[in-house]
Amino acid sequence: MPASHIVRLESPHSFADTVRRLLAALDAKNIKVFATIDQQAEARAVGLAMPPTTLVMFGNPRAGTPLMLANPQAGVDLPLKVLVCESAPGQVAVYFTSAAALIRRHGLPPELEANLVAAERVVEAALGGGAGA
Repeated sequence: MPASHIVRLESPHSFADTVRRLLAALDAKNIKVFATIDQQAEARAVGLAMPPTTLVMFGNPRAGTPLMLANPQAGVDLPLKVLVCESAPGQVAVYFTSAAALIRRHGLPPELEANLVAAERVVEAALGGGAGA
């Protein structure tokens, strides 16, 4: 899938605050966080350096199950993922695959796109509605 299907949102917050705000926004909407992976720590554990980077895997079975019932291969992209990274001090962005791209990738009925768009809105709200790039 071309990178153009990846949404990039700038965060006006620090890296730590962005992760905290994202987790709080998901919790406030009763969206389950399945995993939070500190990729910087994982890199450090094998002797490699990388900037602060965290992958958050989350979802809601009420939203995701209909996608997998429509096409089981959609489970490859579920739970949903958001990558938070700091490319330079004070430059924080979040990345995720767009809802439209996931619908196309798995040939899902267009009416199921709302199940995914809701998650995008939660991420945007966590950033304070940051502009996309």
